[in-house]
Amino acid sequence: MSIREQVARTLARGADGDDSAADVGLTLLAAAIAAVLVLPLVWLAVDAAGLGVRALELAVAPQTLEVLVRSVALVAVVTGASILLGVPLALLTVQGGIPFPRFWTVLAALPLAVPSYLGAFAFVSAFGPRGELADLLAPLGVESIPSVYGFAGAAFVLTLYTYPYVFLTTRASLLSLDGSLVEAARTLNAGRWEAFRRITLPQILPGITAGALLVALYALADFGTPNIMRVEVFTQFIYARYNAFARDYAALLSLQLLTVTAVILALESRIGVDESGAYESGGHRDSADLELGRWRYAALVLPTAVALLAIALPIGIFAMWLTAGGPGYEGGQLTFEWEYGFNSAYVALLAAAASILVALPIAIASATSSSRLAALADRAPYVGYATPGIVLAIALLSFTLDVLPSVYKTIPLLVFAYVVRFMPQAIGSIRTSTLQVDRELVEASRTLGRSRLATFRKVTLPLILPGVAAGAALVFLTTMKELPATLMLRPLGFDTLVTYIWSVEEAGMYGQAAVPALVLIGISGLSMAVILVQEGR
Repeated sequence: MSIREQVARTLARGADGDDSAADVGLTLLAAAIAAVLVLPLVWLAVDAAGLGVRALELAVAPQTLEVLVRSVALVAVVTGASILLGVPLALLTVQGGIPFPRFWTVLAALPLAVPSYLGAFAFVSAFGPRGELADLLAPLGVESIPSVYGFAGAAFVLTLYTYPYVFLTTRASLLSLDGSLVEAARTLNAGRWEAFRRITLPQILPGITAGALLVALYALADFGTPNIMRVEVFTQFIYARYNAFARDYAALLSLQLLTVTAVILALESRIGVDESGAYESGGHRDSADLELGRWRYAALVLPTAVALLAIALPIGIFAMWLTAGGPGYEGGQLTFEWEYGFNSAYVALLAAAASILVALPIAIASATSSSRLAALADRAPYVGYATPGIVLAIALLSFTLDVLPSVYKTIPLLVFAYVVRFMPQAIGSIRTSTLQVDRELVEASRTLGRSRLATFRKVTLPLILPGVAAGAALVFLTTMKELPATLMLRPLGFDTLVTYIWSVEEAGMYGQAAVPALVLIGISGLSMAVILVQEGR
């Protein structure tokens, strides 16, 4: 059934009563909101069309292809390395029989609380040519150390701060694994590896691919880490062309990057839905332990090393700058002001409030309607979520310059960008809460004579309030650390924590970044706590 037929059928049903009419109105409102959110991306095609026949020539130019291949290679390496790191850590914490598994689980997930560009900042400061390690080794006669910059350094840092996506999703799959199936395979003389390959792996594969998708999208969209590690990728290439006033060329490159994003989503959907080898799970995992014996203590080296590099190193570097001063700390320029923190919190609060207002009708329509239009309205905002921040920023700048110049580089435009990027987090949280509402309570309220609006206000809203609050918290916390869209869309003179960190990094005054970096890590830690609390429900 086409969308047009579905709309017509839904409209026809709407004539039968007030409830159907309200459902139609809610669904159409949700669809209209979703369309508005993704509309600016269409403007990229309008801009790129200005290139005419040169578009194809520029799209396949040697420099463009070189950067594109490098970007895809970085995504592939980071995704593969994240799987190699995240899956063993998930197996270890769920089935390894290690002491204090909850402690190691939190420790393995914590790198997600550190924005990767801050991690890159700390690694360059520690292992760079004039970093802390070089200073420590200089008295020992070591004049130079291997460079931390380049493709390998960027891949290493990105892996260190993105593997928790794979770790968390794989761990969730392992927790629902039916261990009796593994035990049955072992009694049929299947070896440990064969049982893993034929029983465990098919069941946790959707979890692995879900995490790998998040890693791939992050690595493709990341702007700060490759820039700090001095490796040119597509996001930087686009940024440089836009700043060189080649707006149509930047739009063309943005469309290429969106195409790569679509390919990644398509690959994940093909792998993720292939459950031919999966089995129904009863969630009895006790008998699926790996039986590591004494090796379970030696295996703790892995999460310990990761925690030291991903957590202890950046916090140690920033704390050292805070207490003892760092490069450029006494420079007297680019002095940190708490106003930047206020600005970050201000726009993050606006983004959280706006996201909730926009997400409510979409999430409720998705949870209460089975129409394709409602499903489409629910999925459309995820286009914005998968769109790299720099691509969204260029689309919004071009759109407002041509259509709405009055909102060009204003707070409303910046908040709109945050809503497009992060609102799906609120939609998911609200939809899950709405699905858990007992429909009999809603129907009982209606039979007592309450209107739909009064029923929503008195019955539904109080029940979904925890989901609404969790969605708002996630949008607020992720907005606080967003870099590329903030960098490009903020009004002139409106600095936030992330734009200030970016400024002092470019000026080489690393020590000035100590306070805002530690504040951002603390805030990111709160978002990590929200995720872990939701996982534990």
